[in-house]
Amino acid sequence: MNHLFSSLKIRNIELKNRITVSPMCQYSSINGVPTDWHFVHLGSRAVGGAGLILTEATAVSPEGRISPDDAGIWNDEQLNAYKKITAFIKEQKSVPGIQLAHAGRKASTYSPWKGTGEVNVDNGGWQTLAPSAIPFAESFPNPKEMGEDDIELIIDQFNKAAIRSIEAGFEIIELHFAHGYLVHEFLSPIPNNRKDNYGGTLENRCRFAIDLTTSVRKVIPSGTPLFVRISATDWVEGGWDIEQSVQLAKWLRDVGVDLIDCSSGGNVPNVKIPSAPGYQIPFAERIKNEAGILSGGVGLITTAEQAEEIIKSGRADIVLLAREMLRDPYWALHAAKKLNMDLDDFPKQYLRAK
Repeated sequence: MNHLFSSLKIRNIELKNRITVSPMCQYSSINGVPTDWHFVHLGSRAVGGAGLILTEATAVSPEGRISPDDAGIWNDEQLNAYKKITAFIKEQKSVPGIQLAHAGRKASTYSPWKGTGEVNVDNGGWQTLAPSAIPFAESFPNPKEMGEDDIELIIDQFNKAAIRSIEAGFEIIELHFAHGYLVHEFLSPIPNNRKDNYGGTLENRCRFAIDLTTSVRKVIPSGTPLFVRISATDWVEGGWDIEQSVQLAKWLRDVGVDLIDCSSGGNVPNVKIPSAPGYQIPFAERIKNEAGILSGGVGLITTAEQAEEIIKSGRADIVLLAREMLRDPYWALHAAKKLNMDLDDFPKQYLRAK
């Protein structure tokens, strides 16, 4: 039996295989509206055979963008632009999913090829928000500490974005709680120095994440799978770690999350991460086994044999590929050939090359 190309049903949605295109920021939107670049970028990977196509981190508000060039889904123009993309993905028998995000203190920064650090107000930037008024790094904006009214507003923005996402044709919602963005900032005691109900103890630091997730779960259809991406560790002593992540995963499971997408890092600058093939898979394995929830493995997964072994051994339920998908949009089709898998849904337009 081939495990990588086995199907997986989550609530009312069935993935044709365990291969997912990981969210990857393209910094190519105009006023948050996805463009033809996104149609080709996401659509070609659906043609390439991946079972689930996740969009880049998609902001729930203008202030939630990492850069002025980020995608968003806070208005109907953005919603309508996504409809063409999701329809095409479905035509390829892949599932379209969207990652909803708020960048917090790492917002209002330049796209990678345009510069580094803060985009100030004169150049189209904005006031950033965070659990505490602590900038990510010296060149980053000074964030405003959020009040409870800000917390309530952002939960409402996530709710509205989730509703728009369903209307736009997305079939899976993923909430971005990783990589040093807003919710991760609340989770970790390094950027969260609050003294109220959203800081201090693990339960308090997780409160925003749980409240936000509970609220989103209520506004999307019961048959729609809900994923959460976390950074399983900050990779520094005294920060967020895998033990706290396991407990968070249990709480998220109890409020209706179906899968934890396990990444790491991003919350503390200049951290040495021991990168190696599959280096984050142990996090997915622990979340899956100790929290009793589906998990996704991501990080330097490059070969078909490696991905097959991760699924076959039960260390994760799906694999998410990023840079390898940039190198090869047809990675899934090539993986099927390497694993001697004869796909029934090979693109008919490309059969002469099979």
